[in-house]
Amino acid sequence: MATQILMPALSPTMEEGTLAKWLVKEGDTVSSGDILAEIETDKATMEFEAVDEGVIGKILVAEGTSGVKVNEPIAVLLEEGEDASAADAAGAPAAAPVPDAKEEAAPAKAERKPAAPAPAAPQAADGKRIFASPLARRIAADKGVDLASISGSGPKGRIVKADVEAAQGGSAAAPAASSAAAPAQAAAPAPAAAPSVSASTIAKMYEGREYEEIALDGMRKTIAARLTEAKQTIPHFYLRRSVKLDALMKFRSQLNKQLEGRGVKLSVNDFIIKACALALQAVPDANAVWAGDRVFKLKPSDVAVAVAIDGGLFTPVLKDAESKSLSTLSAEMKDLATRARDRKLAPHEYQGGSFAISNLGMFGIENFDAVINPPHGAILAVGAGIKQPVVNAEGEIEVATVMSMTLSVDHRVIDGALGAELLKAICENLENPMLMLA
Repeated sequence: MATQILMPALSPTMEEGTLAKWLVKEGDTVSSGDILAEIETDKATMEFEAVDEGVIGKILVAEGTSGVKVNEPIAVLLEEGEDASAADAAGAPAAAPVPDAKEEAAPAKAERKPAAPAPAAPQAADGKRIFASPLARRIAADKGVDLASISGSGPKGRIVKADVEAAQGGSAAAPAASSAAAPAQAAAPAPAAAPSVSASTIAKMYEGREYEEIALDGMRKTIAARLTEAKQTIPHFYLRRSVKLDALMKFRSQLNKQLEGRGVKLSVNDFIIKACALALQAVPDANAVWAGDRVFKLKPSDVAVAVAIDGGLFTPVLKDAESKSLSTLSAEMKDLATRARDRKLAPHEYQGGSFAISNLGMFGIENFDAVINPPHGAILAVGAGIKQPVVNAEGEIEVATVMSMTLSVDHRVIDGALGAELLKAICENLENPMLMLA
């Protein structure tokens, strides 16, 4: 039986993507786990694996096509022995039924639907999605096999045809009745406000002036939507402090000399990541995210760090940062930043976390206010370290390297005093760097 290969959802928020490159061609034989194509999401280029064995009968979407909706057919997979006519039948749109006289009176736009689609992705009794290939879902539906009772042997535990066929001999459990009360739904984000003026109106303002029109790619659209949502729905407030870096700079220099033989060079940003991770442990009520109608308080310090790339940015997450050494954090951050710039991060590497850092100090920016990346509870904006006169503990004027920091806080998650306590803990860690190794 010919099976449609559908555009996959490669991240929880993915709605459409670009089919960047086919790695197979019509007539190729594929097995479960083989790489079929490269798919560009709004954040990264990811490989798409086959979940069933068969022959690529027909490619429905050419490589380079953008705006391909999730679950839209992109190719047809034939079983062994099937010919090309089966691929044509599976890839062709279903014929629209002939309307009767009454229906003809009310004109309606016929919707193109693919023939014999696989059943919708099933869910377990607890509401979690069960990952199964389209062919496995279709066979299970035909044979009355409950997919929730099957353990998948495909990539990442996906249920494939062989699993369903193996389960047919046993007595499949009846689907559990959906009688449990649905969990509280997170409040849906407010829709982005419609633009006050259209692109054509703006274009008229610049008639006769030379300009280049740049279409928004998926990343730019996502950044626009998420930051508009953030500024419209998150009640930001801002806390500012300056921190003296002289002790940290001296300590960093000593460590780098000792680590030189291992090829490790710690940056100031590595210390900032560690300082924030430990501060979240010291002030655990601030290690939290907004979840629509409740707050999730995290136990580990999962710290996101903004990385600028061509056309946008990523915020890869350093998980369990409080328990990692400075050299480990440094190596992990370098790896994540490199792969972020190549758009090779997997979704789990840039999603999650409770807290973020945005550092523009290397560009000479003295201070700025960062926008919170939902659902995070806060983000720290870090400026440049600048030599300036300060009054020391003895009341004397001396020159010190001072760095300005601004903590943007979601007031729904963190109140003013709690935010001040968190920023104080961050500053104490940075001004007493040896304590971070204790």
